[in-house]
Amino acid sequence: MKKATLLLVFFIAIFITSCEEVVDVDLETAPPKLVIEAAINWQKGTSGNQQFIKLTTTTGYFESQVPIVSGATVYITNSQKEKFTFTEIPKTGKYACTNFKPVIEGTYTLTVISGGNTYTASETLKSIAPITRIEQNNEGGFTGKDIEIRAFYNDPGAAENYYLYRYIYSNKIRSNYYVDDDKFFQGNEFFSLSDDDELEIGNEIEITHYGISKQYYNYMSILVSIAGTNVGGPFQSPPATVKGNIINTTDKNNYPLGYFSLSETDTKKYTIK
Repeated sequence: MKKATLLLVFFIAIFITSCEEVVDVDLETAPPKLVIEAAINWQKGTSGNQQFIKLTTTTGYFESQVPIVSGATVYITNSQKEKFTFTEIPKTGKYACTNFKPVIEGTYTLTVISGGNTYTASETLKSIAPITRIEQNNEGGFTGKDIEIRAFYNDPGAAENYYLYRYIYSNKIRSNYYVDDDKFFQGNEFFSLSDDDELEIGNEIEITHYGISKQYYNYMSILVSIAGTNVGGPFQSPPATVKGNIINTTDKNNYPLGYFSLSETDTKKYTIK
């Protein structure tokens, strides 16, 4: 019996040791792609003249840093041929403009020249209905015990409208995004809804509503379905190859990642009571 016990311990020790061996996974690394984070957002009540665009590239799965892209030429033109130049903040890959002019339903064209390639995209700046009130429900969720927050607005009835909602929670690291359209509530009051079943008294929520185009709505619907609603943001590198509206006019096969969007936004903060 003692010999059998010793043999059993011996084989268990061998098994545990083998489980600790490092397994090298050989992942194929695709050539880096340019990632263009070009979300022009105009907060209600502000001039909207300061805007930013960020350029990075994709990198290996196990890399801890995202490579930035410096030395690019970045600008936006409107339908009146006005040119808004974005100048890089040195060695950051972040390009800033201080004289942008946002106009609701205005059409804008983005141009990025980098690495011998020219990238372009066109979009229309969409308006947003203001958030009229925020309500707290302490009997929400499937259990009837979760805290739910609703941010209400009045949807304009004259046209189709598309929405992007962002919820930032003080008790979470990542933001929550989801999209909506007014097909079933056109011209009526509606709301965005929180998606955090761990809300507690004292937690703060920052709620932002974006007016977006139909094509951006379609893009974000795909992106959110792939990543889930708890994503880092729609203006960062997508978790899979999702083509945006930016094309490479020099080499169409070498398309970039990211999206050029223009939105009027409305933001409110709320503290759980």
